[in-house]
Amino acid sequence: MKNRKQIPQIKLSDSQKEKLNAEIKAFYLDERGEEIGIIEQMQLLELFEQKMAPIIYNRALDDVKQWFSQMLGNMDSDYYALYKNEE
Repeated sequence: MKNRKQIPQIKLSDSQKEKLNAEIKAFYLDERGEEIGIIEQMQLLELFEQKMAPIIYNRALDDVKQWFSQMLGNMDSDYYALYKNEE
């Protein structure tokens, strides 16, 4: 069996990080009525990136696999629907 490449850790772009940091800041202000500093924003984002991103990524892969399996099943029935009667 071939050795599979290890998938690198999911990393966000700088613009994605900026947007998410703004979302974190707004969440704290709206939901908790608290200001949150940039260091705390970055720490929370890093935690999410390290702990939640792989879980979400794996869930997305599972969803795609399920969708793909369903499409293959449809292809099989569509294939046999094309058969002509040989009478």
